[in-house]
Amino acid sequence: MVENNELSTEELINISLRPARASSRRRRADTAIEIIKDAVAKYTKSEPGMIWVDNKVNEFIWKRGREHIPTKVSLKIIKLEDGTTEVILP
Repeated sequence: MVENNELSTEELINISLRPARASSRRRRADTAIEIIKDAVAKYTKSEPGMIWVDNKVNEFIWKRGREHIPTKVSLKIIKLEDGTTEVILP
């Protein structure tokens, strides 16, 4: 996790997962994680490979299964000084 001396910025954002419903039923949860990573990369202007998604976010997406994902999610984004970005639930 994050120590206070490494913290650079912290933001709360809402991400709509509606576009994931356009993918096939068996790929919706995977597509939702990709949508989250793309939205965070665009918001923080960081590389998609430098984004770390917490397991609790993944469990929230997969809570009702692969096919029945939530339509939106609120996330806390923490951008560290070394360039990595963490995505956690608030």
